[in-house]
Amino acid sequence: MADKAMALCGARFCLHGRDEETGLDCIGLAQKCLLAGDFECDAPNGYSIRGGSEQSISAFMAETGFTRFAPESELCEGDIILVRPSPVQWHFLIRAGDGFVHAHAGLGKVVFCPGEAPWPIVAIFRLTED
Repeated sequence: MADKAMALCGARFCLHGRDEETGLDCIGLAQKCLLAGDFECDAPNGYSIRGGSEQSISAFMAETGFTRFAPESELCEGDIILVRPSPVQWHFLIRAGDGFVHAHAGLGKVVFCPGEAPWPIVAIFRLTED
């Protein structure tokens, strides 16, 4: 998943975007990474760039097969990280190398950010084997 995330750097940002040719948002980026790892999932759509709840996001991730880890847990390549850029916004990052890949609305593209997460980490989601 981390390799696919890195390969998508430079793709255009588009809210509800699910294709690297026309644009991706953070959920579209995560979906593309999951598909690259042969994991099928139906990503939600029709949401606002602001709003939603941590509970609904966590419930969806659990239903999809992810295990939730505490924000202070050790990060692993390919983790999907839920962050809170503002009090009214949630955002996904993909752990890759020594940083994170995400669909940056302000820059208008998928980017790699080295180092620490640029926003407070709320939860870490990881696919684990049963």
